Amino acid sequence: MKTSPQHSARVPFWLRWLIPVLLVLTWLAVAGIGGPTFGRLSEVSSNDQASFLPASAEATAAQEWQAKFRDSNEVPAVIVIENAEAFTRAQLGEAAGLKADLEALKLGSTVIGPIPSEDGKAVQFIAPIRSSGELKEAVKELRATVADAAPQGMQTFVTGPAGLAADLTSAFAGIDGILLLVALGAVFVILLIVYRSLLLPIAVLLTSVFALCAAILLVFGMAKLGWIQLNGQSQGILSILVIGAATDYALLYVARFREALTHTHNRTAAVLTAWKASVEPIVASGATVIIALLCLLFSDLNSNKGLGPVAAAGILCSLFAALTLLPALMALLGRAAFWPFRPKLVPDHQREPELVTGLEGQKGLWRATGSLVSRRPRTVWIASVLLLLVASTGILQLKANGVPQTDVILTASNAVDGQDALARHFDAGSGSPAVVVADEGKAAEVLAKVKAADGVGDAYLLAPGSVPIVSTGSGAPGAPTAPDVRDGKVLINATLNYAADSIEAEDVVKALRQEVKAVDAGALVGGVTATALDTNTTAQRDLVIIIPVVLVVILFILMLLLRSVVAPVLLVLSVVLSYGAAMGVSALVFNNLLGFPGADATVPLFGFVFLVALGVDYNIFLMSRVREESLKHGTRPGILRGLGVTGGVITSAGVVLAATFAALSIIPIMFLVQLAFIVAFGVLLDTVLVRSLLVPALTSDIGPRIWWPSKLGRPELDAAATRDTADVELESEGAGSR
Repeated sequence: MKTSPQHSARVPFWLRWLIPVLLVLTWLAVAGIGGPTFGRLSEVSSNDQASFLPASAEATAAQEWQAKFRDSNEVPAVIVIENAEAFTRAQLGEAAGLKADLEALKLGSTVIGPIPSEDGKAVQFIAPIRSSGELKEAVKELRATVADAAPQGMQTFVTGPAGLAADLTSAFAGIDGILLLVALGAVFVILLIVYRSLLLPIAVLLTSVFALCAAILLVFGMAKLGWIQLNGQSQGILSILVIGAATDYALLYVARFREALTHTHNRTAAVLTAWKASVEPIVASGATVIIALLCLLFSDLNSNKGLGPVAAAGILCSLFAALTLLPALMALLGRAAFWPFRPKLVPDHQREPELVTGLEGQKGLWRATGSLVSRRPRTVWIASVLLLLVASTGILQLKANGVPQTDVILTASNAVDGQDALARHFDAGSGSPAVVVADEGKAAEVLAKVKAADGVGDAYLLAPGSVPIVSTGSGAPGAPTAPDVRDGKVLINATLNYAADSIEAEDVVKALRQEVKAVDAGALVGGVTATALDTNTTAQRDLVIIIPVVLVVILFILMLLLRSVVAPVLLVLSVVLSYGAAMGVSALVFNNLLGFPGADATVPLFGFVFLVALGVDYNIFLMSRVREESLKHGTRPGILRGLGVTGGVITSAGVVLAATFAALSIIPIMFLVQLAFIVAFGVLLDTVLVRSLLVPALTSDIGPRIWWPSKLGRPELDAAATRDTADVELESEGAGSR
């Protein structure tokens, strides 16, 4: 770590200032372009159903056929007017007048209705809305018109595909500003507490913000070119991931920079020394997360495929910012970055003490932790494993088989309330029918089979000019006998007796697929229920395929970094066990504390990718330093030395990452709230228990063989191999009494 004056003198004075200034100006230019682009992401972002569909599922193929039956690109809004008592003749006449008001808005084609319910307490309209416009604003205008024109004292709702999509967009509205402010505020407070400095937190936050600007610019370009699909879900995760990852990498570099400043007065030498010491673990960490995220491209879900490259682009920008912008800022600030607690130059005779136990020079929490690990390594790691195994049993209670669409939004939603009103007065599946695509020659047979199926309340062939994804539950009044035919196919709308997002409706769709294929082998069954069913099935299939791929990739990177086989295998097993414990505890919290009805089927996969990839980060930071110290002092002292010098920075990084992911919970979407808890809790668990106790204790118990098959793994070459456990314990106790 010691830097000679001759080394630092090689860099001319003007160059020591020019390069940092140029780097900062370059990043300022990137931020100047990328910052304003943040507000334009909505131009290339979509929250409609298509952005979440499974790519090759039957429901997706059915939706593609549905599009061929549309003469215009419209999304239907289902308007429900509900009364406590049956409508009087006068009230029905007043409600009928609403049709003219709705058509006067010119939001889409002809409005269908009013359609009264059998109990007489509700009427519904179908109002198509052009999806080329601003759907959220159109629904807002529609709701205002309906509320003003409805008979006095009645409740009004705008639901259906358009209403639900508009409310989902509103729920994501906090992503552009509130989420970012909350995350940055949390990071700033944590950094102030950790460093007790004003300039350093600002420099780290600038690194994170500029990295996010670069990521937004990159993602916007990819989405504009049609290379990726961007939605509100991946957009929110991008912001959080970039801030958390960039801050983590920055903290690792800052720790090395501060350490280097204790060995030299020359800020340039300290910057270069810190860069050389931190570049390998930062690049290895970033590569691990990037490749793990890109494994999502193996998914058959469009939402997963889109998130992979979006998040990977964010990590790439975080890595570059931490290795270019932050060193440039440190080169310009020098010791002033840590004001008022500037690091002081340590005299030569106090530097790098010869390690006997590895605890020399340590104090406080990390000395106590290292002492515990060195005295009782086997007890510590076995107790840690048992604790994690017990926590993992909760995963048996995880209900990750999807949730009803009406439960996705956690705040008050007019569309969700409207779905409940529909279920009270019309066929439960009204407004969200199952859609059957069949050959023209077998249309009559397929229609008869659909009508006779259990759980189907009504079915009819789509006629020319009809809205192809709307069923009112009362048939198609006046529909001509000749169906609409496109490319030899006909479309059948089937209203189910169950709510479209219920388990019972999914069972009907499963049976319906078998029955119609017995008549027409090429028939397709789609619609809202079929999409949910196929999404859940695909997500479970992705879990089985992607998890092994991610583990193999991470294992390979760790082997390259640590030049070992044993250590990477144990590290991967530790993060998998940590993931199981985090999911187990999360399941208990979701079911018993938060009262969630279940979890999205993609939650286990997303939780795995983020927790395993990010959990390995901290083990990379720890074990890369342990290996460095082991080369100098031997494995067991190197473990304690590595744990002591990285303990503070890794714990700080873990708290920062947990806080940034926890900020996702302010977006009232069940998936994001669940992911926020899983990752935040999992990161803290990994930081506090796995990295601080389990990994060091297990490594200490195994000793130098942890590095097998490298030369460092040979006991005879290990500097500490000749010292037995009893000697280590005595020396540890002696060091503690001095």
